[in-house]
Amino acid sequence: MSNVIEVRHLYKNYQTAAGAFPVLKDVNLIVERGDYVAIMGPSGSGKSTFMNILGCLDRPTAGEYLLDGHQVSLLGGNALAQLRNKTIGFVFQGFNLLARSTLLDNVALPLVYSGVDKRTRHEKAEQVLTKVGLGGYLNSRPNQISGGQQQRVAIARALINDPRLILADEPTGNLDSKTSEEIMQLFDGLNSEGISIVLVTHEHDIAEHAKRQVRFLDGKIVHDSYAQPAVMEVN
Repeated sequence: MSNVIEVRHLYKNYQTAAGAFPVLKDVNLIVERGDYVAIMGPSGSGKSTFMNILGCLDRPTAGEYLLDGHQVSLLGGNALAQLRNKTIGFVFQGFNLLARSTLLDNVALPLVYSGVDKRTRHEKAEQVLTKVGLGGYLNSRPNQISGGQQQRVAIARALINDPRLILADEPTGNLDSKTSEEIMQLFDGLNSEGISIVLVTHEHDIAEHAKRQVRFLDGKIVHDSYAQPAVMEVN
């Protein structure tokens, strides 16, 4: 299976007092293994709803979504949770760390839900914290480190289950430009190791790190840099 994401004729409506409100309209997208995609678009364009569907946090009204070859709409709650946990690592703008827990315990948390024993959890958490440059901060707490370091912890937590795909929602939105560049270099390195990355960003310099830029407008994909016609050379 060469595609980690396949979206076919996807629609999403929300019910309001005035009736159905369309948010996504006939969206089609394939993300191959090892791809690196930046999703852009103005507020209200549908990109956040689309990311929620990719993360199996919401379901489409119509259309198909295949995650790692599995038809998501056919999976029950437990099977869907298992697929999501083994396939996807999430990184959020607000870091979403537990303030009273050490960095080691924050990163190890997803393994608790997988039933992994404490020793193994901590060994793996130490490995991924070292990978993101925080091996010396295992027993620190989030309020003792910088925002950039907190985002590194969040990335380490996303890596703990060896995901095939990382979904990142505005991962540099709370960071200064220098720290943002450092975080993006970390994403670049993870992608070079074969991890597929899909990130939402409003910033063009962040999007330029990706191999591919996809732009949403009014619930539709209006630009995909992979889909541009080839330019013919004129002799």
